Order: sequence, then structure tokens, then C-alpha cells
Amino acid sequence: MTGPSSAPRGEHTPRPGATWQTVLVRVEQVVDDDGPDPRPNRATRRALARAWRKK
Repeated sequence: MTGPSSAPRGEHTPRPGATWQTVLVRVEQVVDDDGPDPRPNRATRRALARAWRKK
């Protein structure tokens, strides 16, 4: 592994429009208790399938 560079790169300003403007928005959802359970997302389904195959 090498040590730190003797000529470090200086900071630069990002090009216009490259930075994110983060705004937090509060979202409220009402879920019916008697309704069906939501379908798990793709990553969860794949993880469950992998766990099922290992058994």
C-alpha cells in the first residue's frame, strides 16, 4: 500500500445543478387493518427464495 500523495488534489466547486436540494416531506398513509398484507418487495422475495433453497 502506498502512502499519502505528496501533491494532493485541491477542492473544486461542483458544476451548477450537480448538487441535491433535499427537502423532507412528511407523508402519512392510512392502512386498513382488515385488508390483505402488502406483497413483499423484490429484494425480500429473492432473499426468502434463497433461504428456502438452502433448507
